[in-house]
Amino acid sequence: MTVRLLGPLDALFGVTANCVSGLRRKTALATLALRMGKVVSCDQLIDIVWGGQSPATAVNTLQSHISYLRRLFGARESIVTHPAGYCLVQGDVTTDVRIAEQLIDEARRSADPRRRVALLKDTLALWRGQPLDELSAHPWLDEQAERLERIRLSAVNLFTQARLDLGDHTALIPELEDLTRQHSFDEDLHRQLMLALYRAGRQADALSVFHQIRGRLREELGVAPGRPLQALEEAILHHDASLDPPPPMPARGARLTGPAGAVIPAQLPPRGGRIIGRLAELGQLDRALTRAPGTTAILTLAGAPGVGKSALAVHWAQRVAARFPDGQLYVDLRGFDPSRPAMDVADALHGFLNALAAPPNAVPAGLEAQVGLYRSLLASKRILVVLDNARDAAHVRPLLPGSPGCVAVVTSRTQLTPLVITEGADQLLLGPLPPEEAYVLLASRLGEERVRAERDAAEEIIEQCGGLPLALAIAAARTGARPLARLAADLRAPLDVLTGGDPATDLRAVFSSSYRSLSSDAATLFRRLGSLLDPGVTPQAAAELTGLPVHRVRLLLDELAGAHLLTRHSRDRYLLTGLLRVYAAELCVQHSG
Repeated sequence: MTVRLLGPLDALFGVTANCVSGLRRKTALATLALRMGKVVSCDQLIDIVWGGQSPATAVNTLQSHISYLRRLFGARESIVTHPAGYCLVQGDVTTDVRIAEQLIDEARRSADPRRRVALLKDTLALWRGQPLDELSAHPWLDEQAERLERIRLSAVNLFTQARLDLGDHTALIPELEDLTRQHSFDEDLHRQLMLALYRAGRQADALSVFHQIRGRLREELGVAPGRPLQALEEAILHHDASLDPPPPMPARGARLTGPAGAVIPAQLPPRGGRIIGRLAELGQLDRALTRAPGTTAILTLAGAPGVGKSALAVHWAQRVAARFPDGQLYVDLRGFDPSRPAMDVADALHGFLNALAAPPNAVPAGLEAQVGLYRSLLASKRILVVLDNARDAAHVRPLLPGSPGCVAVVTSRTQLTPLVITEGADQLLLGPLPPEEAYVLLASRLGEERVRAERDAAEEIIEQCGGLPLALAIAAARTGARPLARLAADLRAPLDVLTGGDPATDLRAVFSSSYRSLSSDAATLFRRLGSLLDPGVTPQAAAELTGLPVHRVRLLLDELAGAHLLTRHSRDRYLLTGLLRVYAAELCVQHSG
């Protein structure tokens, strides 16, 4: 959960923003969040919350406000009571202020202006309005509001400097002119405006900016400009070569070698199309980039066949590619490919070594030695590694980077729990699209007017496709110019219709590749579940279907859930729904004949 202070105060759970009711409650939450991890005394809280004019009942009322905030967070332990007061603990709770400070710190450490621009753009997007503007009046809150403005201005200065370092001086001039009007004494912004004007061939205008701020500083503050500003004026007067614009940087995908001849791979496949929804998942992926320094971020993205794991991973990787100046590696491991065998780890590793320009005569013979070379080549670099369509944890372990600057994203139809346990991976489970997002996806493929005109048929198509993006994409491609009602009728036998002409776009083939990976007993159970009228099943009911003991059936149900062919609804209830249920019923008929 993120407490958002850089604008209207609220608590963000995933993509859902929960507003806090009441001026006093908002002020209490803001005070605790601004001092996260530190105890705020009851006296200080009361003083701030009531603006120095507290009633006799303030202590009891404050306790009520704290109880409300704990309910909002969904956990009593989020706000700890101490003898002296209260503390909002770190852990599952953070603030947008802390996120901004981490991004700014990372940008300061980066030598790559592209990466700095990306980081600082994300930082400035955190501001949604005037911070703390809606809270009680109190000098301490006024000081905090000024502190947050200083943080924002620091990000602005770093952002504009990074853009200048990229040679973006012409586009920056109107923005910097506006910023210097807003911050008439900020010497850094004036220095950047002078440099942008000079690089754009406007030397006289650049010197005019210097004269204006020098006069303003003398008349209103009685001081002279600082040494950096004076040095820039001298350099402009002498046409110093150090002020010349930097050479243009080539596009990331086109840059094959670094300054020392090191290969910079850019292997990401193109984005397939815009991603509908998935804001919570993208946010979780983004948060992995702010991990503590010295750690390697590993993200696992798991879900049912056809749910859009690969599309989401590639979309996100393309979006953050600029943060990885040393390149991006990608491989489709074909762990559940319906038409080809899984890729051998050694073959994938050879592909990465080639991409990193390892000399063939320097590649050792054994797999372990090759893994060592691979990780040595990644040392001290920032590289994004996307391992798509993995069969299991063993399929990817040798391909995981060991460098703290690297990030690995792994997609799979299995949950890859061993990577969570032993490698500390962040686990993200991707479910079907909710109906409203599925509607948007269908409208994006067929046109909003057409879908709106046949809304009932569109909703039936969405229901038949079970919220699976692949199924919806195939259905949209198959409909052509036919009425949507015709397609909806055809989808009453969905697996005969939802095929795009090759195994990768044939739902039956896609499901089959997961089914074939099951153990014999789990495959038998999956087929027999297709005979049930109720989509829900308990271990006891599943045991009756198979004749196996309940304890054994529980393991099989967990295997099916781990492969995302079942959904675990509770400890003793599993669900088989949508197109997977249709597929199981089909298999049941085939094996009973």
